[in-house]
Amino acid sequence: MRLLVIDAANVVGSVPDGWWRDRPGAARRLVEQLDATALGHDEVLVVLEGQARAAMPEGAACGIRVVHAPASGDDTIAAQCAAAAASGHTVTLATADRGLIARVAGHGVTVVGPRTVRD
Repeated sequence: MRLLVIDAANVVGSVPDGWWRDRPGAARRLVEQLDATALGHDEVLVVLEGQARAAMPEGAACGIRVVHAPASGDDTIAAQCAAAAASGHTVTLATADRGLIARVAGHGVTVVGPRTVRD
């Protein structure tokens, strides 16, 4: 299975479109625009943290799964990537966060920039 994990805070924050005035709204728009098939993956996992968790409940629909980070989004993303890779999934992470990229490097995770998801 090909899994795309999206660091929603990083992807949303990559475009200066006023997202900081409405974090839940920006996160909701991102999730609503995603299409797992068009992105070339079997499933897309979006991690929401902080105020963005109010955007939508956790769950899955149409190949998109939303997970709420109980604390650090990076911790949740790293754990999700490691678990999926250990299960034999091909994992891609959409982020530009260098610290997060370093944390998942040992798990065979491919990294793409936020623009890949936004375009």
